[in-house]
Amino acid sequence: MKWSKYLLGVAATFFLSFSHAEIQPDNPFPRVKMVTSMGDIVVELNRDAAPLTVKNFFRYVKKAQYNGTIFHRLVPGFVIQGGGYDKNFQDKPSYEKIVNESGNGLKNEYGTIAMAREREPHSGTRQFFFNLNDNTSLNPDDGDWGYAVFGRIVEGVEVLEAMAELESQAYSDDIGWADVPVDPPTLKRIEVVPQN
Repeated sequence: MKWSKYLLGVAATFFLSFSHAEIQPDNPFPRVKMVTSMGDIVVELNRDAAPLTVKNFFRYVKKAQYNGTIFHRLVPGFVIQGGGYDKNFQDKPSYEKIVNESGNGLKNEYGTIAMAREREPHSGTRQFFFNLNDNTSLNPDDGDWGYAVFGRIVEGVEVLEAMAELESQAYSDDIGWADVPVDPPTLKRIEVVPQN
């Protein structure tokens, strides 16, 4: 009995240590692997430039709340967006809105990941998008808020390129969505990449 309790204690300690290591609280550039239905994409996040956005993103990752979501918006040559809906296009629950960090010096360039939002600048929650071009129109300009970039693809850019080639169509007259992939890619899960 004592031995089994000891083993359970060791296992619990290991699990807690491993979980803590996964979050990498003092790593300014943590990496995550997005396992999608079209392949894996590794993204390096920039905690130095976008601390609030990265913290918010990790909050959803830790709770596995991106698992099974789809990339629901694809505008060729512009962006592919996801993280907010399941395969039935049902809205996923969100935490509170976060402050827009678009003035952090990071640009909406090809292969970067940025926070999606509504018209109101501080309205981002859980949705994100990948830039499929150098989208200067999404950067802050003359005091106008832009869209906060918080990382970039470091592996799997070919997966992004394949997604960019998918066909899009209008989803529903009731919802009024344009540019929805005919067969939306699924974000199966997001894993934190261990780093030394």
